Amino acid sequence: MEKRYNLWSFYLIIVCLGLAAYSLYSNIENAWLIAPPNYILLLVSVIVFILGIKGFKDKRNWQVKTRSWLTVILSFLMSIVLILAILLSLFASFLGVIEHIETVHSPDGNYTIDFYRFDGGAAGPFGVRGELDGPLWVKKRIYYQERVEKVEAEWENTTTISINNHILNLKDGDTYGY
Repeated sequence: MEKRYNLWSFYLIIVCLGLAAYSLYSNIENAWLIAPPNYILLLVSVIVFILGIKGFKDKRNWQVKTRSWLTVILSFLMSIVLILAILLSLFASFLGVIEHIETVHSPDGNYTIDFYRFDGGAAGPFGVRGELDGPLWVKKRIYYQERVEKVEAEWENTTTISINNHILNLKDGDTYGY
């Protein structure tokens, strides 16, 4: 049984690291964010840590021992990074740095866009961003404009929206501000 803990915990931490890396990439490149939220990744990382500890009972050879140590160290570091990311996002929301403004739905109900106001304080920009919702937790940033505080969104048809006089065709994957 310890063999399974060792092997599964190693595979889970690799998947967790891959999802976290893709989450970072998608935030930088404004691609579809398909990775689960940070709190789910944190839960997986803690489970991997526990399974990795249980995997120490398997002492067949040096490779298995090395895999156990690698799993425990990576899951511990991953948990710390995710806790810091969660605390940072909570801190930002408590300070009002990111505030939900409104949600708009397309006339046929196929598209949902959430608009947020952001404020970087004295050292950063302020403005509005829009995120297109997908299934589950999947999102994509489609609109970003600095130095505005309001959003005027009006649907031209079921796939085209005008946001602050900028026309985006969601079917074609249009974005603004990136």
